[in-house]
Amino acid sequence: MSVTSIPKRIDLPFLVLARICTTAIFMTYPACLNALIAAWSMSATQAGGVQGMFTAAFAVSLLVTSFLCDRVGARHIFNAATLLSAISAILFAVFARSFETAIAFVSLMGLSQGGTYTSAIMIVSSAVPEYRKASAVGWVLAGMSAGYVLSIFLSTSMLALAGYQTAFAACAGITILGWVFGHVATRAAGLQPVHHDADTGQVYASMRQRARLLTLGYIGHTWELLGAWAWIPAFLAAVILTDDAMSAVELGLWTALALHLSGFFASFLSGYAADRFGAGTILITFAALGVLCSISIGWLSDVSVPLLLAVVAVYGFVTIGDSSVLSSAMTDAVPPQHLGRALGLRSVLGVGAGAISPVTFGLVIDLSSPEFAWGLAFTSLALGGLVATICAMLVHVRSQPVRRFPTFNG
Repeated sequence: MSVTSIPKRIDLPFLVLARICTTAIFMTYPACLNALIAAWSMSATQAGGVQGMFTAAFAVSLLVTSFLCDRVGARHIFNAATLLSAISAILFAVFARSFETAIAFVSLMGLSQGGTYTSAIMIVSSAVPEYRKASAVGWVLAGMSAGYVLSIFLSTSMLALAGYQTAFAACAGITILGWVFGHVATRAAGLQPVHHDADTGQVYASMRQRARLLTLGYIGHTWELLGAWAWIPAFLAAVILTDDAMSAVELGLWTALALHLSGFFASFLSGYAADRFGAGTILITFAALGVLCSISIGWLSDVSVPLLLAVVAVYGFVTIGDSSVLSSAMTDAVPPQHLGRALGLRSVLGVGAGAISPVTFGLVIDLSSPEFAWGLAFTSLALGGLVATICAMLVHVRSQPVRRFPTFNG
C-alpha cells in the first residue's frame, strides 16, 4: 500500500470563471490586428511574427509548467500562473506600443498563459468523482472558449469606441478577476491521504498504450482544429466580403460566435456525453464528424451566408468537442506522478502540429487552381481528423477497466 494526497474539493464554477477571465486577453491582439498594423507601421510578416511569438512562448510554458505540476503541485502552479497572467497582461496594455515592445510583452503573456492550462485540468480531474470527470474537464475547457469570445467582443467594442490602448486595458482588467476567481476556486482544496494498492507492470503497460493513442489522437485533433481556426476567418472573408453581404466588423463577430461560442457548448456537452456513453464512443463520433466537415466546407462557397455560418458553427462544435474527452481520458491513462509531464508533452506536440497545419493549408492553396484551392486546402485538415478517428477507434476497441489513481495536487 502507498499513500498519495488529493484535494478535498474545489469550487468548479469559480474555476470556470477563472479560465474565462484569464483567457480574456488571448484574442486581443488578433482582434485589433488591422488597427495595430497601421498604428505601429508593421509589415504583414511582423504582424504574424508577434502572434507566432505568443504561440511559441505558450508552447514552452506548457511543457515547463506541466513538469512543475508533478513536482510542486498543480494548485500552486495554477495560482502562480493566473497571477503572472494578470501582471503580464497589464504590462502589455501599458507598454506595448510598437512591434519591438509587442514582441517582448506578448512573449511574457504566452509564458504565463501556458501555466493555467494543464494545471487546471489536473486540479479538476483529481477533485471530482469519476462519473463526473469528463464533464468537469469539459466545463474548464468551455471556460477557455467563452474567454476567447469575451476577448474578441471586448477588444472589438473598445477598439471602435476609444482605440487599441483601451481595448488592451479592458482585457487586462478582466485577467485580474481571473486571478481572484482562481484563488477562490482552489482555496478549499485541502489535502487528505488516500491509500491505493501498488501497481502492476501489466496495468502500466496498458496505460502506456492508451496514453500513446490518446496523444497521437490529440496531435491529429490539433492539426485539424488550429488549422481551421487559422483559415476559416480568411475563407469567410473571401466568400462573404466580396459579395458585400456584411461589414468586416460584423463578419468578425459572427466568426467569433460561430467558432468559439459553439466550442463553449461543445466542450461541456461532450464531457457529459462521455460520462454517460463512454469516452471511446464520443471520440469516434466527434472525430469522424470533423473529418466530414473538413472535406465538405471548402466546396460551399456558393451557398447562402446563413447556411455557411451554420456549417462553420457545426465545424467549430465538432472540432473542439473531443478536446475535453481526450484530456479527461488521459488523466485515467497515465500514472498520477507522471500526469503533468504527459499532458505537457502532449500539448507541445499538439501545438507543434497546430503550427504546421496552417502552413500546409496555405501551401495547398498556392499550389492549387483557384476553383479547387479552398476545397483541397480544407481537405488537408481532414488528414488530422482521420488520424484522430483511427486512434479513437483503437482506444475504444482496446478499452478495458483500468485502476484509477487519485492525482497529487499540492
